[in-house]
Amino acid sequence: MNRGMRALIPLAIFLVVVGFLFKGLFLNPKEVPSPLVGKPAPQFSLPRLDNPETVFSPKEMLGQVWMLNAWASWCPSCVEEHPILVSLAKTGLVPLIGLDYKDTQLEAQQWLEKGGNPYAVTVMDADGRVGIDYGVYGVPETYVIDKAGVIVYKQIGPVTVEALRDTIIPLVKKLQSQ
Repeated sequence: MNRGMRALIPLAIFLVVVGFLFKGLFLNPKEVPSPLVGKPAPQFSLPRLDNPETVFSPKEMLGQVWMLNAWASWCPSCVEEHPILVSLAKTGLVPLIGLDYKDTQLEAQQWLEKGGNPYAVTVMDADGRVGIDYGVYGVPETYVIDKAGVIVYKQIGPVTVEALRDTIIPLVKKLQSQ
């Protein structure tokens, strides 16, 4: 390889790196693809917040479209999304299951009493193991799960009015009609 060609190699590497950085400027950091989308929702059996002697499992939701919302009483973003979830629950459109993530039973119960309880069922994931199985790396995170128990969508961060209107509700209705 001659001297001129060797001088072009660092330039080529530089241009490739700049290209990747430029492309990254146009990506939405909230749109992190989940490796679980398109795969069966991880199974679990966790105690219910309202009655820890009884457990809930996603198997109970087979045949229904449903949503799983990972939240915590200590989560500032959960405060932002909570009234939106309460409004959604009032429509009766889709069952919403709460996954209380790394929280205490008392704090979670007080939080729901104060802000309203949008959940058909809330389970306690005190040690965060189920959250790990679902790929939760920060609450809130919400999953839309189809009738066969497959995750079809993951919302990272708070559910917003726009996310509900533009993405989640149309998806839920489509899945329910199938």
